[in-house]
Amino acid sequence: MKKYLFLLLFAAGSAFAANHEVKMLDNGADGSMVFEPGFLKVQPGDTVTFKPTNKGHWVQSKALPKGAKEFLSAEDKEFTVKLDKEGVYVYTCPPHRTMNMNGIIQVGKAANKAEAQAMVDEMERRSMQNKGRLKKYMQQVK
Repeated sequence: MKKYLFLLLFAAGSAFAANHEVKMLDNGADGSMVFEPGFLKVQPGDTVTFKPTNKGHWVQSKALPKGAKEFLSAEDKEFTVKLDKEGVYVYTCPPHRTMNMNGIIQVGKAANKAEAQAMVDEMERRSMQNKGRLKKYMQQVK
């Protein structure tokens, strides 16, 4: 009986997970070389699908909550990641990192906010264009 209850609860929890979409764009509402949306707040167990709307983009994790798996997509390929660990995920498009093509996903509580902020500060220092954009996204983390 306990086995069936567990399976029922597991299936019910999975049914409530949502999929969110992030576009990888040459130009968007926040300027050039941008993820849209650049900040996203989701719940543990949700998935995020990165869509290469324009060519020459991919996504790589830069800062993650403790225990979360690093991720790296292939160039010009749609990529879906399941986010199970609560915290702040900072990610980039490697070839456009200096253009500040970076983004943030908050999953549940911002458990690793200090570590994520340190990565944001480093990435902002290294950006040559669109300065302040990643900092603006980080200000939305609560």
